[in-house]
Amino acid sequence: MFLRLLRLTAIAAAVVLPVRSWIAEPIVIASGSMEPTLSIGTLLILDKWTLRARPPRRGEVVSFRSPVGDEDMVKRVIAVPGDQIELRGKKVVLNGAAQDEDYAVHRRENETLEGDDLGPMTVPADSYFMLGDNRDESDDSSVWRASSGARVYFVSKQALQGIVRRLPWAE
Repeated sequence: MFLRLLRLTAIAAAVVLPVRSWIAEPIVIASGSMEPTLSIGTLLILDKWTLRARPPRRGEVVSFRSPVGDEDMVKRVIAVPGDQIELRGKKVVLNGAAQDEDYAVHRRENETLEGDDLGPMTVPADSYFMLGDNRDESDDSSVWRASSGARVYFVSKQALQGIVRRLPWAE
């Protein structure tokens, strides 16, 4: 009986561990930076497989390692390598064109905050400009600073962990 249980445990581990490491794993939203799109406590799947085949696209929600701290973050890809990005009065201007972002909210619309006006700047190769949908309450490319105080605007390709996907039954 014990050997059978041990064998079943080994088989389960042999299946689950590679799937979580290379294909997908469950994640839970821990902050309000992506509200109203993703609420705190929302269970999602982190799709690690897709980014092995292609780079992330503008508008996709991804998980990555913070460029200024030791935490995993979930944000929306706003600009990809080669794009010119600018923030003007809380509005995204991408490659010279103002963007209509129906998912973005500004809960402190009448306040001028750090990161409300940036750029223009060009996204370097293998880098991405990320913003949370809850723009005034998000720790993202618009406000990041290194421990030295220098501004950090971009997430490197190497820091990307996967594309965030909703569970079909959790809609």
